[in-house]
Amino acid sequence: MTPLRRALFSVSDKTGLIDFAKFLSAAGVELISTGGTAKAIRDAGLPVREVADVTGFPEMLDGRVKTLHPTIHGGILGVRGNAEHEKIMADHKIAPIDLIVVNLYPFEQTVAADADFATCIENIDIGGPAMIRSAAKNHAGVTVVVDAADYAVVMDDMKANKGAVTDATRKQLAARAYSRTAAYDTAISAWFAGQLGEDYPRWSTFGGKLKQTLRYGENPHQTAALYVTGEKREGVASAVQVQGKELSYNNLNDTDAAYELVAEFTTPACAIIKHANPCGVALGADCLDAYTKALTCDPVSAFGGIIALNRPIDGRTAAKITELFTEVVIAPGADDEAKALFAKKKNLRLLITDGLPNPATKGKAVRNVAGGYLVQGGDNGRVTKTELKVVTKVKPTDQQIDDMLFAFTVCKHVKSNAIIYVKNGVTVGIGAGQMSRIDSARIARTKAKEAGLSTEGSVVASDAFFPFPDGLLTTAEAGAIAVIQPGGSIKDEDVIAAADEKGLAMVFTGMRHFRH
Repeated sequence: MTPLRRALFSVSDKTGLIDFAKFLSAAGVELISTGGTAKAIRDAGLPVREVADVTGFPEMLDGRVKTLHPTIHGGILGVRGNAEHEKIMADHKIAPIDLIVVNLYPFEQTVAADADFATCIENIDIGGPAMIRSAAKNHAGVTVVVDAADYAVVMDDMKANKGAVTDATRKQLAARAYSRTAAYDTAISAWFAGQLGEDYPRWSTFGGKLKQTLRYGENPHQTAALYVTGEKREGVASAVQVQGKELSYNNLNDTDAAYELVAEFTTPACAIIKHANPCGVALGADCLDAYTKALTCDPVSAFGGIIALNRPIDGRTAAKITELFTEVVIAPGADDEAKALFAKKKNLRLLITDGLPNPATKGKAVRNVAGGYLVQGGDNGRVTKTELKVVTKVKPTDQQIDDMLFAFTVCKHVKSNAIIYVKNGVTVGIGAGQMSRIDSARIARTKAKEAGLSTEGSVVASDAFFPFPDGLLTTAEAGAIAVIQPGGSIKDEDVIAAADEKGLAMVFTGMRHFRH
């Protein structure tokens, strides 16, 4: 290991820059830098050489060309200890550069700010990724830093090793550098594909930044972590944890399911989730009313569940929630009284966001399969009153239509096969994840009875069509008097005839909501 002698800075994010530059300068490291970064270092009273002085060429083409020069890349890529490389470098007066400190043009932030096409293009960094990749490739002799969080790592290493950086640290930083450029290029390619309207381009990658490692995955023998993509969308990934134990993989997965569900509604709503399925959903006059109603659907399963609300939580609601053991509560805000009440439950995780996820902008869903990935657009489909097709002799009432739309929206967030019984904006029975739609209908009715509720006079929703009349007849036996389903079965006429015979009102949506 040899002490660092020359360092090149080019950073858009200047967090921690001056302290790091002061440390290096005090250690006898020559500082080289590009325009804006050089000015910041110089204004701090530190000696710094402009890249243009090193290359003999000024920055040109509006700053697009400055570090793309043999004097810079030769200094980075030259292999230390290689006699031929060292001779060539000496012949061309190329001095080694031992440390590259680069963070990239803020492309992701520019896109997130809804900048126009030309502005986004100008914020695609070229020289930065080239230097990063060069330094990472030659990490046996060059240290590369792409994140201000790693300045301390380099300083600690230099303090412990007489101005040098260890092989292990250089290798670790090189790996982080390639991860950063990969994520950066992923953001650019995804944005470009979007600009061209290409949902599924020929080559596709997925990138993100580690937000936190988790204790384990779905089971203790599985590892897990949460990555954020920079997507401009409120939700679990952007939430602030106010209190409580560390979040687990299952906590995050279930909380996401709960929050996406309540975000569907414009009136106060509550969803209680267990294992990514709702065990109670309700609309209410306020948060307390919605929570109280949602809890009635399945109070047994709600124990140890996830509670999501689409309004800020007040003290009255928090007091009621704390009567039940709950893993996570998430909402777009909580007042001081609510926070104080939740604080008495040390293990309860309280998550607060700045808003609700937009149901119309849910991003692509990705699932791994052996040798690849399945990718699909988010289920952003929504059905309105005007899109409903009444197919029976009996017409639904306005109240039944409201309940139908509510029930069908809940269906969208329940594992298939899904059957939902609803009365007055409150779920009274939920059947989820069964191989048979008939079984889901029966389970939902049984759960209602166990909770002391009745499905008599209810509206029922099915996430997919009834392939035969038997599923519909099962819901009629449970007391349902109005049905909402996608339609589209080759047996639709038989199902409609069965509904007419039972005196049911039924509408078709023309839209299915499988959730596997």
